[in-house]
Amino acid sequence: MSSRFIITLSCPDRPGIVAALSHVLAENGFNITESQQYSDLESGQFFMRVACEGAAAKDRLSAELNPLAAGFDMHLAIHEADKKQRMLILLSKFDHCLIDLIYRQQSGSINMDIAAIASNHETGRHWAEGAGLAYHGLGQKQDKADNEARLNALIDEAQIDLIVLARYMQILTPQFVARHEGRIINIHHSFLPSFKGAEPYSQAHKRGVKIIGATAHFVTAELDEGPIIAQGTEPVRHDMSVADLVDVGRDTERRTLARAVSLYAERRVFINGTKTVIFD
Repeated sequence: MSSRFIITLSCPDRPGIVAALSHVLAENGFNITESQQYSDLESGQFFMRVACEGAAAKDRLSAELNPLAAGFDMHLAIHEADKKQRMLILLSKFDHCLIDLIYRQQSGSINMDIAAIASNHETGRHWAEGAGLAYHGLGQKQDKADNEARLNALIDEAQIDLIVLARYMQILTPQFVARHEGRIINIHHSFLPSFKGAEPYSQAHKRGVKIIGATAHFVTAELDEGPIIAQGTEPVRHDMSVADLVDVGRDTERRTLARAVSLYAERRVFINGTKTVIFD
């Protein structure tokens, strides 16, 4: 029976990386079905994503690739292409991104399973229950330590791969972010780096912008500073109110977040310092 894997790797750039990987795969009977690579001349780092099919089991392929990874000082991972990652969605009062992700999971347009939903409001409960998904109520701002302890327990118990802040309006502690580094995605209702922080639509309205946007990015300890994964924009008119901008912006937010989650689900996102490499 044929197995499908996605191999992701990053390492210092040098000659022979692609040839060495291709040789190991060919020697073990694997056919490469997709391959993308990027050499960053500024950082000297090399990034690669390879999809392949073959008869060998994951353990055997891993054993064959381990010497190559050690020789090139690689961060290398082998992922089962047909195994869906598990997602935890966090939200507060606004539910448009949650509803969109639930629909995309149910329709099969996103290759990820929603394992749980958690919120410091009741907004998402009926959507979760209607979709047969586990819902967890959280406390408010003053309960931050307890909330994060409960979330850490949930993440471990439910074997969560990705944490999605779908308009979760609570600032996470540096300790929580460090524990889950590289697997928390936030949707910010602005085209970063413009209009950071609270009420970006009001800020945009005051500046009289002609486009508004949304940014999906990894969460870091610095607010709204994490590596950007996806961005979207929509044109707006001078006669639009803040409420009009919010209405237009919600569509942009949900599309942009869904794109970022989909890229992550397919192992197409690589963190490269303060930036990302996206193999799309």
